[in-house]
Amino acid sequence: MRHQLRVNGREFHFEADASLLLIDAIREHCQLTGANQGCDTAQCGTCTVLIDGAAVKACNLLAAQVAADASVTTIEGLAIGDVLHPMQVCFSTHHALQCGFCTPGMILRAVAMEAEGVAADDRAVRHALAGNLCRCTGYEGIVAAVVDGLQQMRAR
Repeated sequence: MRHQLRVNGREFHFEADASLLLIDAIREHCQLTGANQGCDTAQCGTCTVLIDGAAVKACNLLAAQVAADASVTTIEGLAIGDVLHPMQVCFSTHHALQCGFCTPGMILRAVAMEAEGVAADDRAVRHALAGNLCRCTGYEGIVAAVVDGLQQMRAR
């Protein structure tokens, strides 16, 4: 089957089975490895990407299900040149990572929260992050980073 994806502003065309998962298309055919495969059951969120700004778990979505005119954003496409996105800066500032495996999915989920209107407070952020798991941190730095990042995004 012929696939077409627009990822981080670039067009990708390739042949693959109709059963190709979006995460595999991104990693193998687009050569973008920031999104990770964790649980393969959409439970951990390490595969989170944005499709037209909405957070989506790429491990349970077929590449063929992504509309040809849809825009997929991975962690590699979040910064503008060498300028990091405010949420990326906040994750660094608040030491919101340890091993880094979950970090790309956490950051993209956090970026989507802005458009969703998630309140920039601990309780709302914890609730909105419920589908993204971190096995290394105690979430304190992550929550602080997301709250700060949401405030900064909304102040622009």
